[in-house]
Amino acid sequence: MIDFGGLFAGDPACDLAAAWTLLPDDTADRFHAAYRPAPDAATLRRARGWAVGHAVAAIRIADAGVHGRPGGKPTWGPPAHAALRRLIATHR
Repeated sequence: MIDFGGLFAGDPACDLAAAWTLLPDDTADRFHAAYRPAPDAATLRRARGWAVGHAVAAIRIADAGVHGRPGGKPTWGPPAHAALRRLIATHR
C-alpha cells in the first residue's frame, strides 16, 4: 500500500481549505485573515480547489451510504453540501 496522504505536506492551501469544509458559515474570511503567513491569491485559489475536491468526494461517499454500498457514510452528505454552499457563497 502506498500512502499519498503526506504528498502535499507543507502546502498551506491544504490547511486553508478547512475554512470552507470544517468551519461554520461566515468564518472563512476571518480564518484566512488570521493565518500566518498571510495567503496570497494563488494559495487561496488552490485552497478553494482542495475544498471543492474534499466536498465532492464526501458527497460521493455519502451517496454510497444512502444506497447501501460498502464504505458509504450517509451522514457525510449534509456537511459536504454545506461546504459547497459556503464555497459558492464566498466566491468572488
